[in-house]
Amino acid sequence: MKKLLRLCLVVASVAGLATVALVSKEAAPAGTQMADAADKFIASLSDEQKKKLFFDFDDKHRLGWFFTPQQDSKAMTYTRKGLRFEELNDEQRKLALELLKTGTSKSGYNQAVTIMSLESILKESEPKKSGGMIRNPEWYFVSIFGKPSKTGKWGWRFEGHHLSVNFTLDRGQLSSETPFMFGANPAEVKAGMKKGRRTLPEIEDLARELIKSLDADQMKVTWQGEKQFPEIAENTPAAKPGEPVGISGAKLGDKQKELLMKLIKAYTDRMPDAVGSMEYAAVKDAGLDKVHFAYAGDPTPGKGYSYRVHGASFLVEFLNVQADGSGNPANHIHSVWRHLPSDFGL
Repeated sequence: MKKLLRLCLVVASVAGLATVALVSKEAAPAGTQMADAADKFIASLSDEQKKKLFFDFDDKHRLGWFFTPQQDSKAMTYTRKGLRFEELNDEQRKLALELLKTGTSKSGYNQAVTIMSLESILKESEPKKSGGMIRNPEWYFVSIFGKPSKTGKWGWRFEGHHLSVNFTLDRGQLSSETPFMFGANPAEVKAGMKKGRRTLPEIEDLARELIKSLDADQMKVTWQGEKQFPEIAENTPAAKPGEPVGISGAKLGDKQKELLMKLIKAYTDRMPDAVGSMEYAAVKDAGLDKVHFAYAGDPTPGKGYSYRVHGASFLVEFLNVQADGSGNPANHIHSVWRHLPSDFGL
């Protein structure tokens, strides 16, 4: 509990600095912000900590991303690589969160730290059993690939259960911000002081509204049946969704097109403002006739469903099919934004 309180205080302290730093942060490109934040974080670390943080740019770990727990439940320990929050002092935690902040918008950052805090709810709500999952809000890890630089190639990752943000930079420019994965368990807190809190509401509410707006003919094309889309493929540098399925944006009415674009924006709004704006503008410029929306299952709250938004250069995958830690059905979100044909700037 003391460790959790300390983490919350660190998060609150960093959040309090956001307004002061906002103007200067917006003035610098994302790549510059990331390199500067990484350098400050690295400077605070011991040699032993740096050994866990650093990997070669070409190390296979750079492409080995995971949003699942990655732990040995028998040994009761983590198996994920990188430098974990548990090993950082308060100042180092602030600097690690400042690095995370350069890779997210203000709202995306708030969602990210909320996702981290949900581990405490899972720890309390899940049945205590031998060999069960270990829930620890401090089992989030930072990895840096290569040397942060404004002239060469490097990358970084902030990752743990239900959170994996990955960035690749080349000569000071951000060449890839994918995979960009957020999840939430529980999707909606069902009990306790935080009852009713939803970490990722927009990506559900907008999709449900769009589905509800479809007429019978549109539904025949959009609904893919009861069988859910496959789980998001982690630990791979490229999503392989196959040919687009569902309804083309060109076949939607004006209000429906607006809903689809709002849904897409809910994903790009997680990213740093300038980066998300460029991703969103690229979708608009390509045209909605290049975008397909499809869903499977039943989007009624408490029922399992999944959807995809498949564009020429991007893929959104969403699933809410699993129960939460207390057994409430379909209350467990996985969602990701990926580049096509590949991530990590490949």
